[in-house]
Amino acid sequence: MNHLEKNFENQFRLISEFERQQSIIQGKKEGIAVSDETERLKFDIIPEELIAYLDQFVVRQEKAKKVLATKICTHFNRLEREKQAGNNNESDIGRIKNNILLIGSTGVGKTYIIKLIANKIGVPFVKGDATKFSETGYVGGDVEDLVRDLVREANNDIKLAEHGIIYIDEIDKIASSKNFSGADISRTGVQRALLKPMEETQIELNPPHDPVSMMEALAEFQKTGKREKKTINTKNILFIVSGAFNKIEDIISKRMRKDVIGFNVPVSSNSSSSQILHEVQTQDLINFGFESEFAGRLPVRAVLDSLDENDLFEILKNPNNPTVLGKKTDFMAYGIKVNFSSDALKLIAKNAALENTGARGLVNSIENALLPFETRLPSTKIKKFSFTEDVIKNPKKYLNERKEQASDLYDAIFNEEIKKITKYIKENKKNLEIWSGFAFSESMMETAALHYCRNIETIYKALITIKKAYYQIKSIEDEIFSDKIPEVELSEDAADFLIKEYLFNYQNYIDIKKSFIENFSMGLMLASKKTDKKKFIVTKKGLIDPDSYIAKILKQADQLY
Repeated sequence: MNHLEKNFENQFRLISEFERQQSIIQGKKEGIAVSDETERLKFDIIPEELIAYLDQFVVRQEKAKKVLATKICTHFNRLEREKQAGNNNESDIGRIKNNILLIGSTGVGKTYIIKLIANKIGVPFVKGDATKFSETGYVGGDVEDLVRDLVREANNDIKLAEHGIIYIDEIDKIASSKNFSGADISRTGVQRALLKPMEETQIELNPPHDPVSMMEALAEFQKTGKREKKTINTKNILFIVSGAFNKIEDIISKRMRKDVIGFNVPVSSNSSSSQILHEVQTQDLINFGFESEFAGRLPVRAVLDSLDENDLFEILKNPNNPTVLGKKTDFMAYGIKVNFSSDALKLIAKNAALENTGARGLVNSIENALLPFETRLPSTKIKKFSFTEDVIKNPKKYLNERKEQASDLYDAIFNEEIKKITKYIKENKKNLEIWSGFAFSESMMETAALHYCRNIETIYKALITIKKAYYQIKSIEDEIFSDKIPEVELSEDAADFLIKEYLFNYQNYIDIKKSFIENFSMGLMLASKKTDKKKFIVTKKGLIDPDSYIAKILKQADQLY
């Protein structure tokens, strides 16, 4: 296996992340493809739900998020409708494949958004770089290899792969130049090689030139004794391509100036590059160097705006941002809890903006700022550390002390973070409830914020943890109900109290249920007999002082009767 991984760029592997998620969802053994086609291809996400999901991770880019979410949802919901209709010929009427072109400079989040979408909708996803491919028959990768990679990502499940997403970055690099030949012939060839896969074609999965496919075919022959020619149809595979398209705004501006000549319409010279990019048309892509047939295969276009310093700061403040969560994870590997003040994040964003590489600059900026601490702190006894603007500007001052910071600094930033996360959850309540499929009470939102701040995870994971804990705790109501014990309902504050005991005080569910039965079963049976009531609501006060709760019910019963 090591030899294969070395020579074939890890195309051999035991299991992919997508396969792992699929096997967990289906409750199957890892690495085994799902056999229930109806379940594995089921799709019912609507555009606003997908937009709500993206809003939790992606700063700005509202128009791009709307375009992507809408067209991707339409594509897969249409496939779902066609599947339910029995795939008759009428399903092809009016069919236009919604292949998508993304335009945006480096670091605006093109790849990030597509990965988020593929993860959310649960389809196989592969990414390729257009510069690494050549026209079939020339030196370099074959564009059809991406389709074969998609099949491997789907654990060789062809039906599943036929509903996947292929993402090709740096597509602008295969645009031909009007002034050169030679290399440009190959670029044009790659465009032409992509035409059929992007529309519809049958691609052989075991071509003679692909050693990985041939070895897989050989393994299948040894297993079954049969040589089967396998193909995949690309009709339903969604292609998304992207690029920075440097200088295309000059082409757009030139075309726009021509469009207004003779109509006395002033052409604004103050339009930003982003504003101009939003006016891109097919003719601009052709003038940039794309074949007209290739540009026509990309009917949906979305432009992602450049990010400034304020945008980068907003990204760092986003509780789902992998940059900050990643650094917290790095320090936690040494048992050190870290947090960041707002002024520290502002400084990191400011330094990142100077690199002019968008969100990618954040990683370099935060690594440069924190590297001295990541080197030194593991050698100390420090277990909690707070990064402020002053700490980042003066690392030697704080590292030479080699002792714990004042605990009130970490606690102050921690408490401030809880307030910010609680506010974030409340402000995004509607989207988060759509996203998680659960309605959160006020107390549960505060509990989720606390859980987020005490752990290193996304808001989504924190909310799902609270959701699961809530259902687990509420199941006590059903599990203790019997002919002898009356029906019990936990109030919202009682459920939230037990969730906190479960998550923060490390009480396991069995002990919580056992304690509840011991504290309430006999008293509630007696109360039920005396009052003839069949249902009791247990509040947080009742959980804290069950004897007083039962005594109060019995006293009320005595007064009543």
